[in-house]
Amino acid sequence: MTETPVHIGTAVPLRRDNIDTDQLSPARFVPYFRPHGYANMLFADWRTDPEFVLNRPEYQGATVLVAGRDFGTGSSRESAVWALRSANFDVVIAGGFGDIFRANATTRGLWTIEVDQDVIEHLWGEVEADPWLPVRVDLAARRLAFGASERQFRIDEPLLRRLIEPGDQITETLVHVAAIEAFESRRTAR
Repeated sequence: MTETPVHIGTAVPLRRDNIDTDQLSPARFVPYFRPHGYANMLFADWRTDPEFVLNRPEYQGATVLVAGRDFGTGSSRESAVWALRSANFDVVIAGGFGDIFRANATTRGLWTIEVDQDVIEHLWGEVEADPWLPVRVDLAARRLAFGASERQFRIDEPLLRRLIEPGDQITETLVHVAAIEAFESRRTAR
């Protein structure tokens, strides 16, 4: 097992629920398949508002995005994850995630941390009061710490394992090659 990942960074309080993949990376910007160059596409429709939180100078350089309920729902658009990663986000904290988004995020090393709404609201308030407040995420301990608060978070065991020991479902399957080959050698031909 590799060393347990811990992320410490500042956060952006995105006070919105139901953020789907078309808001993260609008379809009109995704005519080709490549994992880089999507930072300017992230929330492109919302960024036209100068007051949008990602446009504000106090949140520049943040690596943690704190959103509301139902983040990354909608299509299986992998560019949504690429847009977040291209904008230097390493962690998204939300009240829930779309299943396909979460799987894509894990494959790309983007941490999806699920907490209760009261934790999100408390974190939003703390970050708005102090945009330079460090937010600490400890994967193995499943602990989120900010200011004087420390809270537990939810993450599925297979996703946690993939973040701690990077790989994907194919990598996990290849660990069992010897057992697969032994099984196949015992099977009768049809």
